[in-house]
Amino acid sequence: MAAQGTDLSTFNNDWYNPGKNFLVRSLWFAVNLIFFRSFFPLYGVKRSLLRLFGAKIGKGVIIKPHVSIKYPWHLETGSHVWIGEDVWIDNLAKVTLKDNSCVSQGALLLCGNHNYRKSTFDLIVSEITLEEGAWAGAKTVVCPGVCLGANSLLTAGSVATQSLDSGWIYQGNPAQKIKPREIK
Repeated sequence: MAAQGTDLSTFNNDWYNPGKNFLVRSLWFAVNLIFFRSFFPLYGVKRSLLRLFGAKIGKGVIIKPHVSIKYPWHLETGSHVWIGEDVWIDNLAKVTLKDNSCVSQGALLLCGNHNYRKSTFDLIVSEITLEEGAWAGAKTVVCPGVCLGANSLLTAGSVATQSLDSGWIYQGNPAQKIKPREIK
């Protein structure tokens, strides 16, 4: 007997509510395109726009050009957080970036996935947290439900499918614990 395959015609995520109404989401889409996904360089304006749309943003947050944030009302940062160029925060659920955490250029924070075990390809969403001093290196992928522990480092090009212990360096796909992160 052949195994049942995926049937995308049966996909239904009506249960998912991204928050805010259609008008607010549409307005955010335009603001994101104009001020965040472009070369717009003024960090203070970006912080203010995020707050206007419901994000909780600490002081001194740096948001480089060409960043995409799906839903700002699901974003919370501490102070002195860095978000590098070409970062994509696909925050279908809450993303928390605590004080002094860094998301380097090209990183993907993905709060959503699909259940590959079901023919209906159900949407799965889960929060992501970068604890204080955590660093998601360039071109990394942080998967749904993952927490990068305090002062942990996910090295360039690595994929975090599980949470990272505090104070350790992780590398690879899937990311493996390599050695302690020594900060002087």
